[in-house]
Amino acid sequence: MRPHRERTVRRLARTLVAASTAMAAVTFGFAATAQAADPSLREVADPTGRFIGTAVNDSLLNDSTYRNIAATEFDSVTAENAMKWESVEPQRGQYDWAGGDRLVDFAQQNGQLVYGHTLVWHSQMPDWLENGSFSDTELREIMTDHVTTQVGRYRGEVQRWDVVNEAFNEDGSFRQSKFYQQLGASYIADSFRAARAADPDAKLFINDYNTETQNAKSDGLYRLVQDLLAQGVPIDGVGFQNHLIVGNVNGSAIRQNLQRFADLGLEVAVTELDIRMRMPADSSKLQQQARDYRAVADACLAVDACSGITVWGISDRDSWVPDVFEGEGAACPWDDNYRPKPAYDALRDAFVAAGGGDPGDPDDPDEPDDPDEPAGDCSATFQISNRWDAGSVVAVTVRTDRSVNDWRVEFDLPSGVTLANGWNGRFSQSGTRVTVTNESYNGTVPAGGTISFGFQTGGGAAEEGTPVTLGGQNCATG
Repeated sequence: MRPHRERTVRRLARTLVAASTAMAAVTFGFAATAQAADPSLREVADPTGRFIGTAVNDSLLNDSTYRNIAATEFDSVTAENAMKWESVEPQRGQYDWAGGDRLVDFAQQNGQLVYGHTLVWHSQMPDWLENGSFSDTELREIMTDHVTTQVGRYRGEVQRWDVVNEAFNEDGSFRQSKFYQQLGASYIADSFRAARAADPDAKLFINDYNTETQNAKSDGLYRLVQDLLAQGVPIDGVGFQNHLIVGNVNGSAIRQNLQRFADLGLEVAVTELDIRMRMPADSSKLQQQARDYRAVADACLAVDACSGITVWGISDRDSWVPDVFEGEGAACPWDDNYRPKPAYDALRDAFVAAGGGDPGDPDDPDEPDDPDEPAGDCSATFQISNRWDAGSVVAVTVRTDRSVNDWRVEFDLPSGVTLANGWNGRFSQSGTRVTVTNESYNGTVPAGGTISFGFQTGGGAAEEGTPVTLGGQNCATG
């Protein structure tokens, strides 16, 4: 069950997003008008019980297009830099809350959650801290005072905090940060205890990168979290950054890793999602990027304890990636001109498929779906035309009672069964879930028309009569 405070924010969001989206179509021109034609990301995410967030660049909030997208598409915001130590406490004991306050005000105006990032981190420390010399006792006091002051400042206004960020090396050992070198691993527990004391209701996370699948680094993180829980340290969740590379995304492995942390009784979240590519971008890379975004979203949506997804930036033009990875970029859901990319559609489709197709009654966003609601306006046959020990050939026909443009059909294969090849569609597989989208020549289907495609499996056979969805809606069998 979501906490009461989050339900209140989401309820307010229902009212605000409709008004702001309508206003945006008038005020901000063609790009915003095009986006307003369909439900936003936040509208399709809400019925699934997950948040969809973005990192917000404080310096861009005066840009009308940027501000509009941040306000209307997302129901959670994270400060990209404005809440980091160097921004908040540039001089010891002297705090600058301007950027953090702007983000919180923006979120409250738009009915959004706030994800605080970050309290204790080896990077982006102010010079006085990074290069200062302190006794162990003094450094621990500096750290806990900073955590107490910042979390206390936003008590009741920030729903989640990245308390400790990037504490591990790639081999699973602790990073030799200033805090670890002087205080040992106890600095982590102390940071969490200070944050809990400052705001008992905020959810407290540890956050890291290259931990999205099971590997040496995530194993180290797992051991730490187990130890913190055994000590009674107040940790509520684990954040997985997911700064990924196009074509190198394993959705099934991400889901399994999220689940193993969730099985510890913790909340998990995708906190900094972007998927970069070697430049220049082209249609093939953008389509693969969309499949990769979909795989990550599906992984989160398949794990009950995964509370949401934050993309690390809105537009490719504002991304951190080109400045850090030479020759790479185009990592975000919007392009340089703030036009939605296939990755945006993939995120939206993932939420729709998970139950976010109908945003529901705006007066009661927490009302459950009607269990007696009929299946969508479609019927499907899923027939095995040939079967052998290690595979099968399948023919699928979907009849639709309404006209369809750019269709998407989904179904599940038995565990261990994989796609070998397919025809009359574009195929992708994430875990057991198979997604088939139209080719350029068969994307438009009239009312009463049919969608037909086929494929071959490996590793085993598909199952006759497998349920099929069209555009996220269940199709009747036959």
